[in-house]
Amino acid sequence: METTTDEGGERGKRISAEPLQFLLLLMIMANVVLAQNTTDPAEARVINEMFSAWGIPESAVTNKGWNISGELCSGAAVNSTDFDSDTYNPAIKCDCNFPNSTCHITRLFISYTTLSCLNELQEWDILVTSIVTYVHFVNLLMIIAWYKTIRKVYALNAVGPIPEGLWTLTYLTNLNVAQNYLTGPLSPSVGNLTRMQWMTFGINALSGEIPPELGRLTDLRSLGFGTNNFNGSLPSELGNLRRLQQLYIDSAGISGEIPPTFANLSSLETVRLEGNSFDGSIPLSFSQLTTLEELLLRNNRITGSIPSDIGEYQKLQQLDLSFNNLSGQIPPALFNLSQLSFLFLGNNSLNGTLPDVKSASLININLVVNNFTLEGSENSGIPTGLNCLQRDFPCNRGSPRYSSFGINCGGPQITSSSQIVHEQDNEELGPATYYLTPERRWGVSNVGKSDHPEYTDSTQRQFTNTLDSELFQTARLSAGSLRYYGLGLENGNYTVNLQFAELQIEDGPIWESLGRRVFDIYLQGNLVFPDFDIKRAAGGASFSPVSRQATVQVSNNYLEIHLFWSGKGTCCVPKQGTFGPLISAISATPNFTPTVSNNPPSTKKKNNTGLIAGIIVPIAVVSFLALLALYIIRRRRKKQDTFDNYEEFLGIDARPNTFSYTELRTATDDFSAANKLGEGGFGPVYKGTLDDGRVIAVKQLSIASHQGKSQFMAEIATISAVQHRNLVKLYGCCIDGEKRLLVYEHLENKSLDQALFGKKKLSLSWSTRFDICLGVARGLSYLHEESRIRVVHRDVKASNVLLDSEMNPKISDFGLAKLYDDKQTHMSTRVAGTIGYLAPEYAMRGHLTEKADVFGFGVVALEIISGRPNSDSSLDDDKIYLLEWAWNLHEANNELELVDEALSEFDENEVRRVMRVALLCTQTSPMQRPSMSRVVAMLSGDIEASGAITRPEYLTGFKFNDATTFNSAPPASSSDSGPKMNKIERAHEMYRDGKYEEALEFYTEALSIAKTNPQKIALHSNRAACFLKLHLFKKAAEECTSVLELDYEHTGALMLRAQTLVTLKEYHSALFDVNRLIELNPESEVYQNLEARLKTQVALAPIPELEEEVEDEDEEEDEVLELEEENKGEDEQSTSLQLAEHDSHESTEPVPKIEVSKPENTPQTISVKEEIPKPKGHSRLDYSRWDKVEDDSSEDDEDDDEDSKPQYRFRVKNIGVRSVK
Repeated sequence: METTTDEGGERGKRISAEPLQFLLLLMIMANVVLAQNTTDPAEARVINEMFSAWGIPESAVTNKGWNISGELCSGAAVNSTDFDSDTYNPAIKCDCNFPNSTCHITRLFISYTTLSCLNELQEWDILVTSIVTYVHFVNLLMIIAWYKTIRKVYALNAVGPIPEGLWTLTYLTNLNVAQNYLTGPLSPSVGNLTRMQWMTFGINALSGEIPPELGRLTDLRSLGFGTNNFNGSLPSELGNLRRLQQLYIDSAGISGEIPPTFANLSSLETVRLEGNSFDGSIPLSFSQLTTLEELLLRNNRITGSIPSDIGEYQKLQQLDLSFNNLSGQIPPALFNLSQLSFLFLGNNSLNGTLPDVKSASLININLVVNNFTLEGSENSGIPTGLNCLQRDFPCNRGSPRYSSFGINCGGPQITSSSQIVHEQDNEELGPATYYLTPERRWGVSNVGKSDHPEYTDSTQRQFTNTLDSELFQTARLSAGSLRYYGLGLENGNYTVNLQFAELQIEDGPIWESLGRRVFDIYLQGNLVFPDFDIKRAAGGASFSPVSRQATVQVSNNYLEIHLFWSGKGTCCVPKQGTFGPLISAISATPNFTPTVSNNPPSTKKKNNTGLIAGIIVPIAVVSFLALLALYIIRRRRKKQDTFDNYEEFLGIDARPNTFSYTELRTATDDFSAANKLGEGGFGPVYKGTLDDGRVIAVKQLSIASHQGKSQFMAEIATISAVQHRNLVKLYGCCIDGEKRLLVYEHLENKSLDQALFGKKKLSLSWSTRFDICLGVARGLSYLHEESRIRVVHRDVKASNVLLDSEMNPKISDFGLAKLYDDKQTHMSTRVAGTIGYLAPEYAMRGHLTEKADVFGFGVVALEIISGRPNSDSSLDDDKIYLLEWAWNLHEANNELELVDEALSEFDENEVRRVMRVALLCTQTSPMQRPSMSRVVAMLSGDIEASGAITRPEYLTGFKFNDATTFNSAPPASSSDSGPKMNKIERAHEMYRDGKYEEALEFYTEALSIAKTNPQKIALHSNRAACFLKLHLFKKAAEECTSVLELDYEHTGALMLRAQTLVTLKEYHSALFDVNRLIELNPESEVYQNLEARLKTQVALAPIPELEEEVEDEDEEEDEVLELEEENKGEDEQSTSLQLAEHDSHESTEPVPKIEVSKPENTPQTISVKEEIPKPKGHSRLDYSRWDKVEDDSSEDDEDDDEDSKPQYRFRVKNIGVRSVK
């Protein structure tokens, strides 16, 4: 046994000695290398000075794998070890192929890395430490390479300016000093490193301008200086780097335009310029960068369009142009690139349609917050949910049960020092998921994904300056959008407390502290804390508590808290994904005395009491029902209609309150005239007071209204589903037989048009006007994009904006609102709206999208600035039409002249901003108009009011007076008699009050004494507007005809008559008016598009039959067209069309009778037989056109005597024209 033990002991000694002998051998080999190679002494001195200047102790460097006190160019510095290996930090590579065995440093690495280290060989630590000064650390790693290794993070965190000596290392080809805390400017001496191929200064605190001397490094392949604090623009000399393949300048503080000299960088594969302040357009020279694989320009101020040549980059894999001000259409070729897998173009002003198909590789697309038009549901290649992620939370609307809530975001349930219970929020959320508590007290949703996503974070640190340290030890994060919802809340004002602490970005002069987390905070859809930076709010400290409080109004039983990353800040410091919103805790407490229990619904207990009740209650119910049966049967017939009416409420999720007709009649004093507030398109509105003291506005739908029962129910459902602080609140409704009424909140300051230019107009300061404008924009943005049910208002105008006691605007009158699908627009044969606010495509084609509301908002915004209606005949000719005047001032760079003279003080920048937004909103093409969410952002100053705007082509023909906004003052230069002006003023007043029939009477009386043609035109126009309000479209068309008799080229009348004829489905006649508009405006795309649509309608519609009438030869004043229609296989049949007598026109020229022949399968044709007088004007009943034409030799005339007579072309509905002599 002893012998065995001794042998074992000897064996152990021999085994222990073997590694030491091997190490000694390696030391000897290393000394041989040292004797052979010598590092340039000047370069060795620079390296030592650098570490001394940056305060890096020798021990720190030694322990991280590099012995700076020995020979630098030895070991791994000269062998085949990979320079980019994670093993060494710092690291160098040397080239010893110089005379006298002199070695020069060619690569220098002083950055963040990882180190392979041993956790299973702790017994070797003393040995390693004792010999590391003699042998490069790599030798030891070679000795123990067969042992399992783990990853451990190391970083030097060099602090201070870059020593000038670094620029003397002229043999350097690779320099990496990223992820430190280097400060000061980048020296122009960097141009000395002409052998440089790979260089990066990224993630430091460098400042100053980028030196143009970088352009001397013509052998560069990769250049990076992102995440620094530089300023100024990029030097054009960078265009000299023709071999450059990679360029990283993200979040570097650079501004100005991208140099056009980038055209020379034909070898570029990766360009990352995101997170700067670049402006201007994408250079056309980019078309030459055909080798590009990645192009990221996100979060800049770039304008203009996307160059079409980008669609030809066959190697392009990732394109990110989001969060800029780009406009125009996306090059279609982009969707067909075979290697493109990431396409991010969100948050711009891009427009147009999207393709039906895309390449199979394109699997990540983000096109949100743009102005795209989805023409139908055929866009199968594009993902659904394009505009925004809509989610239907069960918000317990109408049935509140809670009055507060608290959430410990990302952590367990905690009761705070203020005794608020913060419920646990530790559910795992994905990139597009949500969570709802079982009690439905609150919910959370996340949208966004990064390369290494984290949705919660935590720390064990203790937080000072707070009694609730635990609340800040956890947090929820998102890479994009994080929303919290308080559900089932009692309506009223609440104090919302949001608590934050930065848990990921470090403190101190280290590179991990250089990250910037910036996001926006919205409460109830309103931007309350823009560009919120947790660390900055804490005075520049991480792991420090920050709180933000705000008072919000809950009006629909739920509260929304939205944290949104808008592309600002850094993306990857200290790690990938550190950029989105982060929040630690949330609480909401009421500012009123709650009337609800604030407890979830309780479950029933199973006990004897319940059992007894379960037996007794059914017996009592049966007995009661038996007694009640006779009573119900006797009243069943009487109440049947009422029950039928209320059955329709069952399909409405958010049922409004119901009022009895007796209750409303009492509240309005039997709908007395004294309580009448006005009259809308569907009936009068009355003021009333309920028994509980609430003042209400009752909209009484008239029996003659076009709004039937189904429309009424749809309106109730719509208004009940959309609640916002800038929308008029619906209290409830009433159905009593044929009577239907809506009950709204009453707003003290009436409507915006009365406040701006009514008889008793209010004195509105500029700040009040600006707030009104912004409030209206927010209300429309909610209707279009944020409401659970998407709504187009269709009649946005000043009179539909009401003002409460604090002058807060609220949009009213959803009677014209129409629900619409995200992927559809609408062609409506019944255009509903008000002249002067109607978008061209809606007025003429019935083409309805939310952009029709955007147009109306633009007109309202101009009225708010100017304090005048959009049409005022009392002003000079160049000022009558507000839109035209505003454009003239804009083009003359004299926008401030538009400001209301009543404003003694105003913010010039805000006025210019609002005016530019208004002009953007009133562009001819709906695709050129911004979305309302973008309008809100532009008005708020979050983004620039940019985008190319051009003078709308409709202004050349939009001369039709708008009776809805006539100024009540008499024309300044008028010679009208007093009685006539009194009648016009009275008519205007009746119109504003919704009394259209009374207004018609006064306009008619004024017309009877009108003297000049302009006066008659204006009055006929006013009558046409009244007829439109009364839905008497034929009468409105006749008034337009009267205008055309006075002014044959009155494009406004032609436009309106075409509109009314389309409403009447008389497409053939409407087509003639549009043809005339094209003749007057041959370059108008709007009219040409309308013509094309009408031709389609005409092709589908039946040929109108001609009325047969007998010609009265005794009536010489009658103008008769005898039309003979020839059918195949049948005898000739003659018909005639009696034209109405032409007002104030006499026949002076002979015009031939017309024969219409219609062979089978050919268009109807017109030929000449006899003469009749040619009308010089237009009949009120006939919408034909006469044009003089050249002789048509293709038509044979039976009478040779007629050859010398003039020829005319006569267009009658859809009858084809061959010749007329």
